[in-house]
Amino acid sequence: MRTLSQLRRNRMLAAAFVALFGAASLSAQVVLVPPKPVVGSANPASATPRVAVPGGKSCTVALFENLEFADYNTKDFTYTPPSGCPGPWAKVVFTADFTVTSGTQYDRTGQFFLGGANIFFGTTAEPSSTLSPSWHVERDVTDLSSVFTAPQAGTAILGNFVGISNGVDYDGIIYANAHLIFYPASFRDRAPIVPNLVVGLPGNSGAATLNTSSSVYTQNVTLPTNVIAAYLDVTAQSQIDDEFWYTCVPNNLATELESCGNTGFRETEITIDGTPAGVAPVYPWIYTGGIDPFLWQPIPGVQTLNFVPYRVDLTPFAGLLADGSTHAVGIQVYNADSYFQAAANLLVYTDPFLKKVAGGVDSNTLTAEPDPDITNTITTSSSGVVTGSVVTTSKRKYSISGHVSTSLGEVRTTVNRTVDFAQTSTFNISSTQDEQDIVQKTVVEGDTETSVHGFTTRAPVSFVYPFKVGYNYVVNADGTSYQTAQSDQQDLVNIGYPGPLGSSLSNTVVSQDTLNFDASGNFTGNTGAKSSQTYVSIDPFTGCYSEKLKSEAGVLTAAVGGEGCRGW
Repeated sequence: MRTLSQLRRNRMLAAAFVALFGAASLSAQVVLVPPKPVVGSANPASATPRVAVPGGKSCTVALFENLEFADYNTKDFTYTPPSGCPGPWAKVVFTADFTVTSGTQYDRTGQFFLGGANIFFGTTAEPSSTLSPSWHVERDVTDLSSVFTAPQAGTAILGNFVGISNGVDYDGIIYANAHLIFYPASFRDRAPIVPNLVVGLPGNSGAATLNTSSSVYTQNVTLPTNVIAAYLDVTAQSQIDDEFWYTCVPNNLATELESCGNTGFRETEITIDGTPAGVAPVYPWIYTGGIDPFLWQPIPGVQTLNFVPYRVDLTPFAGLLADGSTHAVGIQVYNADSYFQAAANLLVYTDPFLKKVAGGVDSNTLTAEPDPDITNTITTSSSGVVTGSVVTTSKRKYSISGHVSTSLGEVRTTVNRTVDFAQTSTFNISSTQDEQDIVQKTVVEGDTETSVHGFTTRAPVSFVYPFKVGYNYVVNADGTSYQTAQSDQQDLVNIGYPGPLGSSLSNTVVSQDTLNFDASGNFTGNTGAKSSQTYVSIDPFTGCYSEKLKSEAGVLTAAVGGEGCRGW
């Protein structure tokens, strides 16, 4: 027979594990299948499903409608909590719909913030003289629920130049609508335990600029004295010279290989009070104007229109963060070379019963910076032909452990991670050819151990980012030229142990195209444009989802799946 106090303790213990590991609603979620992409259309198409949500009632709050982006001014908006759907909520979803008028325009970066928290980070599709692209994005923002309980100020940052520059009329104007959709909790659709506090870094002012490897964005935070867990959802986006960071080479080879410097390796470093606290890999996003715009029509690259933040587990530092002092959270990008933009949300869980906890960091083997290894086989012949390869690798293995005395007793958390990066860049450069082929792979694996009352759980994670990209620019004997390009991007994620309680995701975009130029260097058209996207996800709450898209000559030619994984 269990006493009331034992039952209460068990419920608290279960709640603590949920808070430390995160959880979804206990009931099955409904995957809202996006409208089937239209075969024959040139409009942006994606195989990514909508956010899975509970069935039943929902309330929608408009953040802004038909907002115009035709300059570099920040657009302010306000938010009021939904009166018909008071919290707690089983799910909160951010949605946005974008349109770019037909004409000429670059891809642009959008960042939306509410109450200091980043609710969207992504880029836009490029238009053409005959296409006004429109697309829809969604993001599960349930973890930001504490922000949505009160009125908030928000900002939409999407700089877009409209006018004439260097004789080119950039006339594409971007419009966007943004909403929050709230799904109330019920007996069937339980509200997950969400962070009690969310701190945006930098906040509504927009992402921080990190120009060099030594550039650090630091934000001082003073947190409640009962912190029991903390996470940092971080996004680091490459810009300007760093847009194609994966094509870069060591500085001593940059001139010879006609490339950018600081090698083809980047990594986001997280610190607390200057002490290494975590690592976030940099995903090799390619925007819709990148390398060859025809590669991404109509299927954009992986995450291009809607970046996915990387979550860094800072729970070993919970006891330190709860000491009542001000602490500095830092973000920098190793090997940044003008430049990266970084934004993050600090997610903080507090003890439901104690006003003050005690604890500290017990051990930390994470070094301040990686130590990449470089192998160079580049040679230059007597005729000036440059061939060979540059291999860059980085191997990191670390463990950070900390404890905090909570209302359940002492909870000890250990974050174990390996972060492996490998890239081979092969070159063939002459007076009539410029070829570079890149094969890259980033692997983050490990687990988080949580021990309380002698009981230990382990939560495994695995993130794998295989990436191949290559281009070959050739000048023909008659002075005409062409550039062939191929790209293969993948996003492979596994959370939890393999089996019915684990989840996995696989998102792959493969594309190719050839650009043609006359003897004066004028663009004369493209040939051989072809692409595909394959998306498969498996989750214990939503089941299996799969979709495959194919395109050719800039229009969608096939859309298969979207209703489970039969045949996959």
